[in-house]
Amino acid sequence: MYDDQLVKRLEIKVTETRSKILELIYNVQSGHCGGSFSAVEIVTCLFHHKMKIDPQNPEWEDRDRFILSKGHAAPLLYVNLADLGFFPKKELAEFRQIGGILQGHPDKNKTPGVDMTSGSLGMGLSIGIGLGLSAKLNKKNYKTYVLMGDGELNEGQVWEAAMFASKMKINNVTAIVDYNGVQLDGSTNEIMPLSPLKEKWESFGWRVIEVNGHDIADTLAALDRAEQITDTPVVIIADTIKGKGVSFMEDDHKWHGQAPCKEEYERAIAELERADIQ
Repeated sequence: MYDDQLVKRLEIKVTETRSKILELIYNVQSGHCGGSFSAVEIVTCLFHHKMKIDPQNPEWEDRDRFILSKGHAAPLLYVNLADLGFFPKKELAEFRQIGGILQGHPDKNKTPGVDMTSGSLGMGLSIGIGLGLSAKLNKKNYKTYVLMGDGELNEGQVWEAAMFASKMKINNVTAIVDYNGVQLDGSTNEIMPLSPLKEKWESFGWRVIEVNGHDIADTLAALDRAEQITDTPVVIIADTIKGKGVSFMEDDHKWHGQAPCKEEYERAIAELERADIQ
């Protein structure tokens, strides 16, 4: 069980984050709403409760690492980093601007708090496992969290990494699949079915935790449980909804990489504000 005040604090943060993501994307008329919205609860739980980090010292050697392998969800990462103080919030206004520190996909060399430059799908798990292996060899106790999209699992490199992690008994990396069932051009079932996903990971030697990725308490419990499993690699399969929080965006692949017009923006903000009141 988790303290009600903690859960409520994170729920409020979730709504604020979705509104801020929408504002970023609307202002520049470019970015990815759907995949950002589906993972808000997961990233909020990690950055605002679970991870060992220091915004004043982004390169702290013993910090926990976070890899946004689905790099197109960069607005989600930027809003959290700014909220924690990794960089001034005024930088959010420069999202996707030439010369700014917030590129369309995360760039480790430009943005404080970004642990991996990402955008080419399928690479995050390999790098995360490399970080995990490095920590073991150097007797460090930091953890690495890798957030992947489900469409990203079409990439063969993911499964090569999964095999390697099992062989090397990497137990300090938690993979998280944002399982929203929708990718760029349609549903994952139409494009490349993933089912049975749990059994696929288990056959590669991973322990699987399934969770409702929009339930704060359940997500916190899943992250705690993953930490307690020390004999095998762990993956959390989080059932989510693409575009979560805005009715006309939910489960619609059109909103994978489309910015809202003024009317859509105002309608979406109104829905998010109503959710905040409830």
